[in-house]
Amino acid sequence: MAKKSNTVIAAQLFTLRDFCKTPAEFAKTLKVVKKIGYDHAQISGICPMDPAETRKIMLDAGVEPIGAHVGIEEFRTAEKGVIAKCRGWGVKYVAIPWLSRENQKNLADWKKLFKEFDGYARRFQKEGIVVQYHNHMFEFEKFGIKNGTGGKTILEMLYENTEFLQAELDFGWVVRGGNCPVAWAKKLKGRLDQVHFKDWGIIGDKPEWREIGEGGIDWVSVYKACKASGTTDFIIEQDGCPVTGCPFKSLAISRKNLKALGIG
Repeated sequence: MAKKSNTVIAAQLFTLRDFCKTPAEFAKTLKVVKKIGYDHAQISGICPMDPAETRKIMLDAGVEPIGAHVGIEEFRTAEKGVIAKCRGWGVKYVAIPWLSRENQKNLADWKKLFKEFDGYARRFQKEGIVVQYHNHMFEFEKFGIKNGTGGKTILEMLYENTEFLQAELDFGWVVRGGNCPVAWAKKLKGRLDQVHFKDWGIIGDKPEWREIGEGGIDWVSVYKACKASGTTDFIIEQDGCPVTGCPFKSLAISRKNLKALGIG
């Protein structure tokens, strides 16, 4: 019997948000997700639904939920409700997916936010749930530059000033922020159970989202670095699909290309 892979390749449902606006649409979409090769998915961008119903629809389609995105305001106003949602979904991981850059005016504001994040992570850990932070591009801005050199990025300081918070590195944004994805995968060893794979290409002299393997990122090197750092779940997301015009087609291309690379 062949050894079962401990690598999970999942679809991020935010990619398919325009096709998940009702429970019936959601159920139909998941059947396509399963057909194009994804047995797992991360919950985000779907219609309002009871978490237990969401889980049932997903499992009925043969797609297991492995995590979810929940906004920071919901953590702030209904922390116990977020825990209850995670239990209803049957997931161990929940990521804070986005921040308003403008709400943090200075380094002191950022450090206050880091403390807040780690508080959620510490309390959720007691409930058996891992809290993550999902980065974009602005977190690679540096503070402390002197005479044009030095300084540290917001993301570096985030993980230097937290203990319980995990990373859900989005490698598309790591690269767009001018950073090396392999270096960042190594940097967060032990705090990187799940990651986002996104690719970039150039269309009309502008960077645009591309399917995995159709852009410029060396995914084999990134994958190896992630595995060495303890990553088990690789989540495929595409914010937009400017080449195919179809998120289902884009997810299918990404899945096919990953298999061709020997990943998952």
